[in-house]
Amino acid sequence: MQTEFVISTLGEMNFNNPKMQNFVSNKLIPIYVQEEFAQGVAGENHLLFEEAGPREKIYFDPQKTKVAIVTCGGLCPGLNDVIRSLVMELWHGYGIRNIIGIPYGLEGFIEKYGHKLIELTPQFVSDIYTFGGTILGTSRGPQNFDEIAKFLQEQEINILFVLGGDGSMKAGQAISEAVAKHGIKLSVIGIPKTIDNDINFVEQSFGFATAVDQATTAIACAHTEAIGMYNGIGIVKLMGRESGFIAAHATLSLSLVNFVLVPEIDFSLQGEGGLLPAIEKRLAHRHHAVIVVAEGAGQHLMPKTGQTDSSGNIVLQDIGLYLQKEIKKYFKEKNIPIGIKYIDPSYIVRAVPANADDRVYCGFLGRHAVHAAMSGKTHMVVAKLRGRYVHLPFDLVTQKRRKLDITSHYWYSVLATTGQGNLKGMIKD
Repeated sequence: MQTEFVISTLGEMNFNNPKMQNFVSNKLIPIYVQEEFAQGVAGENHLLFEEAGPREKIYFDPQKTKVAIVTCGGLCPGLNDVIRSLVMELWHGYGIRNIIGIPYGLEGFIEKYGHKLIELTPQFVSDIYTFGGTILGTSRGPQNFDEIAKFLQEQEINILFVLGGDGSMKAGQAISEAVAKHGIKLSVIGIPKTIDNDINFVEQSFGFATAVDQATTAIACAHTEAIGMYNGIGIVKLMGRESGFIAAHATLSLSLVNFVLVPEIDFSLQGEGGLLPAIEKRLAHRHHAVIVVAEGAGQHLMPKTGQTDSSGNIVLQDIGLYLQKEIKKYFKEKNIPIGIKYIDPSYIVRAVPANADDRVYCGFLGRHAVHAAMSGKTHMVVAKLRGRYVHLPFDLVTQKRRKLDITSHYWYSVLATTGQGNLKGMIKD
C-alpha cells in the first residue's frame, strides 16, 4: 500500500476559476522518490502527492479576498522574485486587489513593534527582482502565535504566504494550527527557502542555485591565491549548519577543490586518514591546496559555545579560523613554509539577487502557491519533486532537516572530484 499525502482544504470550492485554462485535478499522482529525499517515510519509494496547479473551481471569491505575505529568517537569493510572482499572479491571474506585505518577519504581526503594513501592487513589485534580500524585511525568533492569529482575524486576512527556511516552515505550521484552533478560515501556504538546501523532502529550495554560483566565485579566487605562492593553501568557508550541500555542489561545479569538509562527517585532523597529513602530502606533490568547508563541519573538534541565537540554533564555532590556526601550527612544527588565504563569503552569497535559474524557479513556486491558496488548500508548502510541482504538508517538511547521503553516487562523485577518499570517515564502512 502506498503512502498518500493528502492536503487539508478549508471547504467546498464553489467559485469558477477566472483563469479558465490548464486545470489540474485533485487526483493524487505517484512519484518515485529516492531514499535520500524520502528520509525513510514508511520505507517506500513510490509515494502519492497532490499535483500543484490551478483548479477549475476555487474556494475564495477573488473580489472579497485579502492576502498577506511575510518573509522570515535569514536572507536568501530569490525572496523578492517569489514576492513579485505572488503579487503578479494574485493581481493579474485572479483579480485580487487587496495584498499586503507584513514587515520584518513575524514581528510585523505583533502590535508592540509598531511596524507599518505595506501595500503590494504590480507597480510596487515590478523591478524588485533586481535587488537582493527582501523588500518586506525579515527577522528571526518566535512570536506569540495566538497574537498572530488574532492579528490575521482582525485584518480579515484570507490567505497568508510564509516565505522562509526550516524554522519559518515550523512557524507557518504553528500559525496554521493557531488559526484552526480559533476557528478562523484562513489558508496558510509555505514557500520553503534556504541556501543550505536542507528542508526535508524538498529536492532543491530556491536560492540554492544562486548560492552555488557565488560560492564557485569564491573558490576560484581561493585557487588563484593558492597557486600564486609556494605551498599556498586557500580555505573557503560556506554556509551549511547541518548539511553540506552548498560545499559539495560548488566543489562538483569546479574541479579545483582538493578537500571538502561537511557537517555529515566527523573528520580527523591528525593520524592515519587525518586532514593535516593529507594536506602535507598534497603540498609535497603539487605545492598548493584548496579546502572548502561548510560552517557546521568540524564542530566535534572544538568546545561547544553553549549559546543559541534568536532562532534557537546553536551558535557554532568558526571552523574556518580553527582550521587556519591548526594548519599553521602543524606546518610550523614541521618547519615547512606555507601561505594561507581564508575567504568567508557567507553574507555575500545570501544577499545577492537570484540568478536566471532561481528566478524561473521562484516564478513557478509563486504561481503554484497562489493556485493552491485560491483552491482553499492550507497547512502546506509548494515544492518541486522529481520534476513535478506538488503540495507537501507542513508536518512532512518540518520532521527533520535533510542531509547529504554519504553513501550516494552524488557523494562518491564529490570524492572522485577531490581525491580525498582516503580521509577518515569520508566513505561509510
